[in-house]
Amino acid sequence: MPNNNILHTKSYAFAIRTVNLSRYLNSEQKEYIPSKQILRSGIAICALVSEAEFAQSHADFIIKPTIGLKEANEAKYWINLLHDTYYISRKMYESLIADIKEVIRLLVSIIKKLKNKSIS
Repeated sequence: MPNNNILHTKSYAFAIRTVNLSRYLNSEQKEYIPSKQILRSGIAICALVSEAEFAQSHADFIIKPTIGLKEANEAKYWINLLHDTYYISRKMYESLIADIKEVIRLLVSIIKKLKNKSIS
């Protein structure tokens, strides 16, 4: 899904990774509960970023990435849990955690800018 928006691009790539991670957890690890949770939160981030592109108001434009940030934080939790319970390797963990931290940084930066614009 081509898009020139860096947040959209990164969150979409993370969504793809979570789909693949969920498949791996189900087929290789026979794990079904956290895999559903990481899938849900991981794909929700980009969906919310996409929704913000066609927000109906400035408030709606701010709230979508804010909810996306909450989902990203939840995805980070699930990545940590999956690692700490030995469902994913250290290498997988380091790659996934780096990606979600980058998405979180982008979301925080955008939310701050949007909120500063509304104050001005």
